Amino acid sequence: MLKISTCFLLLFFSQFILAQQRPTVGVVLSGGGASGVAHVGVLKALEENHIPIDYIVGTSAGALVGAMYACGYSPNEIEAYVLSDAFQLMAKGQKELDKQYFFYQEDQNASMFNFTLSQDSILNKSLPLSFVDPTYFDFEMLKIFGRTSATFHEDFNQLLIPYRCVASAVESKKSVTFSKGKLNQAVRASMTFPLYLNPIRIDGVLYFDGGLYNNFPIDVLYRDFHPDIIIGSNVSKNLAPVSERDFIGMVTSMMTTPTNYNLPCVEGIIIEPNTLVGTFNFEAVTQAITDGYQATVAQLPAIKNLVSYEQNEVELAAKRKAFRAALLPLRVASVSAYSDKKQDLGFVRKSIQPKFSKLILDSTTLEKRYYRTLAAPYLGFVYPTFELRNDEALQLKLKVNKSNAFKVDFGGMYSSRAINTGYLSLAYRKLGRVGQTISANSYFGKFYGSGRAQYELTFPGRMPLSFSAYFTLNRWDYFRSFATFFEDVQPSYLIQNERYGGVQFKLPLGSHSKLTANARYFYLDDQYYQTSSFTKEDTADYTTFYGESFSLEYSRNTLNRKQFASEGTLVSIRAKYILGEEMTFPGSTSVSNDTVQKNHEWLSLQMELLTFPFEKKRMLSIGFHLKTVLNSQSLFANYTASMLALPGLNVLPDLETYFIAPYRSTQFVCAGVQLILSPYKHIDLRLDTYGFLPIIQLQQNPDGTFSYAKPLKGRTVLAAGSFIYHSPIGPVRATLNYLPKYAQPFQFQLGFGYILFNERAIR
Repeated sequence: MLKISTCFLLLFFSQFILAQQRPTVGVVLSGGGASGVAHVGVLKALEENHIPIDYIVGTSAGALVGAMYACGYSPNEIEAYVLSDAFQLMAKGQKELDKQYFFYQEDQNASMFNFTLSQDSILNKSLPLSFVDPTYFDFEMLKIFGRTSATFHEDFNQLLIPYRCVASAVESKKSVTFSKGKLNQAVRASMTFPLYLNPIRIDGVLYFDGGLYNNFPIDVLYRDFHPDIIIGSNVSKNLAPVSERDFIGMVTSMMTTPTNYNLPCVEGIIIEPNTLVGTFNFEAVTQAITDGYQATVAQLPAIKNLVSYEQNEVELAAKRKAFRAALLPLRVASVSAYSDKKQDLGFVRKSIQPKFSKLILDSTTLEKRYYRTLAAPYLGFVYPTFELRNDEALQLKLKVNKSNAFKVDFGGMYSSRAINTGYLSLAYRKLGRVGQTISANSYFGKFYGSGRAQYELTFPGRMPLSFSAYFTLNRWDYFRSFATFFEDVQPSYLIQNERYGGVQFKLPLGSHSKLTANARYFYLDDQYYQTSSFTKEDTADYTTFYGESFSLEYSRNTLNRKQFASEGTLVSIRAKYILGEEMTFPGSTSVSNDTVQKNHEWLSLQMELLTFPFEKKRMLSIGFHLKTVLNSQSLFANYTASMLALPGLNVLPDLETYFIAPYRSTQFVCAGVQLILSPYKHIDLRLDTYGFLPIIQLQQNPDGTFSYAKPLKGRTVLAAGSFIYHSPIGPVRATLNYLPKYAQPFQFQLGFGYILFNERAIR
C-alpha cells in the first residue's frame, strides 16, 4: 500500500512540475439535470483532442460528472455509466430487481395510494420532501466516491484532478463550496434539487441543490485554483418569467438566485450545448451527450488557439491507473447507525453486521445486506458514508431517519358489477432493538366486508425473523344474480362468515423468497340455499365449521405488479393441515331434515407458478400460468356445504367474485397462457386463456344428493380479454370474461382498482 501510494505521489508530483511549465486549464460544469449529462460529451471531445484538464469544478449534474472525472473515470467510462440501466433506475428513484426484498413486502391488498404521518408533528413532518426514493442514488454515490474520499483523507486537492463543487445552505441562503469532506456527501448536496431529492445535513448544515445560488461556479474555479485558461460548459440559463399557475416554477423562482454566466478573464471560452433534453428527461441522455460532444467539436479551433499544449494519452492512462491502484479496497470492518438524537440503532447495525459476526463485508455482501436492511418499513431516509479507521479499514456510518410512525392506505375495487368494495388501513410502526408494527384494515361493501388486526415483531440479524399475531373477520355476500349498476340486485343466496385468529412466523430464503408458517383457530358459518329457485318464505341451510389449521408455505415473487403482471415470476407451494367439527342445520330447501354433526380432518397441497420466461420483445409479453390443488377433504353434510369448504379457482382475478361450483374441485390442474400487447407505455391489451381439468370433482344428483363424478370429468376452458391502463394509483380496465360453466358465459365489466382481499380462513 505504501509503495503504491509513493509511486502515485511521484507521478502526481512530476505532472505538477510539468503543469507549472505550461498554462493551466480549469473546467467548470453548470447544473441542468438530465441536460447536464451533455458535460460528458464535452469532456469526451476535449480528451479525444488532447486538451489537458488541471482543475474541475461543477454544480448539480456538473458536480456528478466533474467528480467522476476527478476520481479517475475516463469520459468513456462516465458515458457507459450514465447510459446504464442502473443510472436510469437511480434517476427515477427505483431499484434493480436484485435489490428489492420480498420478506418486508406487505401481504397483497387493494391499496391504491398511501401517505404517512409523523407522530410528533402531523402536518410539518408528514409532507414528502422528494418525488423519488433516494436509496439507490445514495448508495451508488457511496460506491463511486466513498472509498476514494476515505483513501485521500477527504481532501479534494488530492484527487486525480483537484476538484470543487457547490451546494446551497438552506438556513443561511448562501452558496457553499466543498473543498474537503466526504465526496459522496458533497456531490449529493450539490444535486439535491428541491422536491426531486430530499435535502441532507452535513455538519449541522442543511443543503439543497448548488444551482439555486450558483449554477455556473466560474468564480469558485478562479478563486480556488487561478487557472490560466478557463473552459466552461453551460447548459442552463436564468429562469424566464413564470406563469401564475406554474406552482413548481414559482417555488423554484423564489428559491433561485440569478447566476452570472460570464467569464472573469479573457483567456477562456464557454461551450453551450444547444440541447433540448429536459431537466428530468433522463431517458434522453444519449442525445444530451451527443449535443455536448458536437458543441465542443465546433469550438475546438478556438480552444486550441488558447491551449497549445497537448495531453499525452499514455501519461494520462498511467496516471489514472496509479490513482486507482492507491485506492483502499471496498471492505467494511464495522457498521454504526445513529439518528438525529445520536441514539445507536441496533436494528440497523445488526441487520448489516450482526454483533457476533466478525466478518469483513466485501462489496457484494455489503450491498446485499444494505438493501435488505433499508427495505424494512421502519426506516425512512438513511444516508451512508465511509469513515477511515485507525487500522485503515472502512467503517460504514449510517445516518438514519425513522419512517413516520403512522401509515394510511386507501384503495378498493370500483366496478360496473355489484362488487364495489372500499379499502382502508392504518399502521403504527416503531423501531427500537426490534421492529414493531400494529396494523388494522377494513374492506367495506355489500359483496365483501372484512376487518383485520395484526401485531408484528421483526427481529434483526443476518436472516431477520418475523413473528405476528392476528385476528380477521371476513364476510362474503353472493347474490342470486350478479347485476350491473343498471339493474336491481337480487336477494343473497349464499353468505359466508369467517372468524379466525392465529400466529405467523416468516423467514427469508433469499432476496425474493420466504418461508411462512401459520397456526390458527377458525370459526366459519355459511348460510345458503340449495336451489336457485328460492322465495322470501324459504329458510336457508346453516353450516358451522370450527377447528384449527396449520400451514407451511414457500413463496418466491419477482412480478412487476401485484395484479395484471407482465414480467417476473411467482412460485407458491403451500401445505395445509385442517381439522375441525361441522354442524349443519337444514333449511326449507334442504333434501334432508336431519341435523348433521361431523368431524373432519384433511391435508391440502396447493402449487402455483406464474412466469414470464422470455425477455419482453418490443411490445409483446408471454406468460405461463399453472395452478394445481391436491386435497383429501372429506364430504360435508350436503353438496353446497362441501363446495363452500373447497378452494376456488382464481387464475382470473374476477373469479374471486363468483361462486361457480363447476370451477371448484377437491383435486384439479389448471394451465394457461397470457398474451400481453403493450402498444403504449402503461397500456396493455391482454388475452388470458386457460384449460381447467378436475381430477376428482363433486356432482349434484337430480334428487339433490351428491356424489363423486368420474375422474377427469368436467374439463373446460375459460378466458378473459382486457384493455388495461395502469394508472399511477391502480389499473383501469374493461374486461370480457368467458366462463362457460356459468349461467351467462360472457361477463363484461368496467373496473378501477384491485380485486384483492384478506386471506381466507381455510379455503
